[in-house]
This record gives sequence, C-alpha cells and structure tokens, in this order.
Amino acid sequence: MDQQTQDTQSTQSTQDIQSTQDTQDTSSNEKVKVDEILLKEILEIIRPSLIADGGDMEYVSVDDDGVVTLRLTGACSGCPMSSLTLSMGIERILREHVPGVTRVQAEM
Repeated sequence: MDQQTQDTQSTQSTQDIQSTQDTQDTSSNEKVKVDEILLKEILEIIRPSLIADGGDMEYVSVDDDGVVTLRLTGACSGCPMSSLTLSMGIERILREHVPGVTRVQAEM
C-alpha cells in the first residue's frame, strides 16, 4: 500500500472511529475492563484498510490485562510488515479509542 493511500485510509478510519466512540472518564491507575463491543466496532472500521491491501484480521480475544489477540489472514499472515501494522497501526488506534487496551498481538 502506498503512503498516500495509507494516510487517506488512516484519516478516514480515525474520523469513523471518533464518530462511534463513547467518551469515558478513566483513571490511569485503574485497570479498566475492555468494552468488547466497542473494540469489535473499531476493528470493523480498521478492516477495510487491511482488505484493500490484500489482508485481513479476525478478533480472537482480549484478556484481563487488556491484551488484544488478533488472527492475521490473507496477505497480512506472511507479510514482514505485519508486526509494524499491529504496533504502529492497529494497536495505536485501539489504545487511543478503546479504554483498557494495553497491547495488541498476533495469534501464534
């Protein structure tokens, strides 16, 4: 995916996310239970960016520590950039918009 396409899709995804996000007041010292419904809604907003590049992802789980596990499929499953996509893309968006998410990992 070229940088311009990625930036455009990222901007659109961020706008979509902001329109679906509920504002929640949370203390940084409290462990917050992740709202799985919100998490899944945000993932559905992100998916078209991956699909446009030949990949996809499936939600697997979120644990009590806020670690989200995803299954990468299609072109994403063998792509050397998938770890960067997870950390700099998906994880950044989820941590910003879903209270309680601490990390995103690929299913092994």
